[in-house]
Amino acid sequence: MKQLLPLIVLLSYWSCGYNENPAAGVLFAGEIVNPTNDYVVLYKNDKVVDSAKLDDNNRFKFRLNAVEEGLHHFDHAPQLQYIYLEEGDSVRIRLNASPAYFDESLTFSGDNEDINNFMIEMFLTYEDEEPLVYSFFKLPPKTFCDKIDSLRYQKLQEFEALSQSENISPRALAMAKAAVDYHSFLYKEKYPFYHKMHTGEEIILQLDADFYRHRSLLNFNNEDLSYFRPYYDFMKYYFKNLAYVSCSQQCGHNDLHFPKKQLHLNKHKIAMIDSLVETPDLRDNLLRNVAMDYLLKVHTANKDCDSFIAKFEDLSSNEAHITEIKDLYNGIKKLQPEEELPHLVLENVRGESITLKEIADKTNTVFYFWTADQKRHFRNVSRRIDRLKKAYPKHQFIGINLRTNRKEWLSLLNEGEGPLMFGEQYRSPDFKTTQNTLIVDHLNKCIVAKKTRIIDGFANVYTSFDAQQEKHKLKMP
Repeated sequence: MKQLLPLIVLLSYWSCGYNENPAAGVLFAGEIVNPTNDYVVLYKNDKVVDSAKLDDNNRFKFRLNAVEEGLHHFDHAPQLQYIYLEEGDSVRIRLNASPAYFDESLTFSGDNEDINNFMIEMFLTYEDEEPLVYSFFKLPPKTFCDKIDSLRYQKLQEFEALSQSENISPRALAMAKAAVDYHSFLYKEKYPFYHKMHTGEEIILQLDADFYRHRSLLNFNNEDLSYFRPYYDFMKYYFKNLAYVSCSQQCGHNDLHFPKKQLHLNKHKIAMIDSLVETPDLRDNLLRNVAMDYLLKVHTANKDCDSFIAKFEDLSSNEAHITEIKDLYNGIKKLQPEEELPHLVLENVRGESITLKEIADKTNTVFYFWTADQKRHFRNVSRRIDRLKKAYPKHQFIGINLRTNRKEWLSLLNEGEGPLMFGEQYRSPDFKTTQNTLIVDHLNKCIVAKKTRIIDGFANVYTSFDAQQEKHKLKMP
């Protein structure tokens, strides 16, 4: 009954309107409960197809003259989800955009409803079973493999039922099969790294061909999957595995965590991607990921980084990616010790603009980050900053809020305790600019400055201040 109720509501809703079918092209329409944005944006791969504004009843409608068959995604900021579209489709959705309900409440009706509802069901199933799978990583390889295969078999049974439908094209069915397979395959590629982490073993396991038998099913050049997240994530770990094994066996490197070894490892990765992947979009996206991951791990500026970026530029055919990586590297350079704090404008509680340098001008400062949509982090970082303020009384601790509208931000400050004093809190009016200027790649990051000079542009609000771990202890000015 719980599964039938959303469908009954949806059918009732569509019986009252939006029951038209396009003579050609595609109709994509729906209703969004508790919208978080005024628009829905439809994408094919990384390109915008069209956007639609919500009406007074929180409904939207796209009428497209033509559509490129295959996987799309729609964005209702800050959330997004997949939708499979074919020429002549009339597809309707209903969802609750509140973060806790977005995916769970999403239902499709109309053409291709079977494939679309199956895709969201697989997404939710894998999301629900993730904690269970993570508990398996400590198991021996054979036991782990058997458990993952058992979970995949259950989903394959659901896929077999879906494949009996006469309304699903072979191409759409292949996408549904990929939704089953690549999450499971990803678990196996993750296993050697997560097993080491969970067990505390000193080296990464070298696993036999039987453990990796899923690799015989791989297709490196399936354009339909180039922007499908499970496939892309699988490919990232697959090449990480190949590079690690290659470095260990051929180059004699075991501990690949040091910056010099990271350079060596990532040069192997991009060379393998270049030799094995022919599909341009997938190839360029994987190369971009390796470059981004390398720069954010080492976050230094030196000749090694220069040589790596030169190699990346030589291999990548995507000018936007090349520009993005160069911009990231330039941003990292500006956050090196002894550099001046970069120019960035924030907003105080009175709505006034103020720069980082103005905030840090006369004292020693720690800038940390938080956002309203990460409630647990918000509570944890508040307690952490409260303790740090007592341990470092000569420093000011400045919170920079991200991705939160002004009204919600002020409301949270009023409710806050401990360090959330108005004079120590600022809001970023432009998340992208702040993210790119300060290289905010995770919320535990913080920046330590002595007046306007950077001491550590890539500190961690937890590990960098731990006096019990001397190797991580920040040398506070």
